[in-house]
Amino acid sequence: MKKGGWIKKATKNKGALRKATDTPKGKKIPKSTLNKLAKGKGKNAKRARLALTLEKMRGKKKKKA
Repeated sequence: MKKGGWIKKATKNKGALRKATDTPKGKKIPKSTLNKLAKGKGKNAKRARLALTLEKMRGKKKKKA
């Protein structure tokens, strides 16, 4: 069984969530908007939940001393 590759498959429609939330390119989608969308049903809710999950996976940036 092949391991990995699920993120690549899940992020095929780049910009779809941004278009659905009417957020301009170059700006972050507000977390409150993602949380509201994630509670619903449908494609945009799935995309919002995935965005929140990927944000957690990304981790925190280390501060330079």
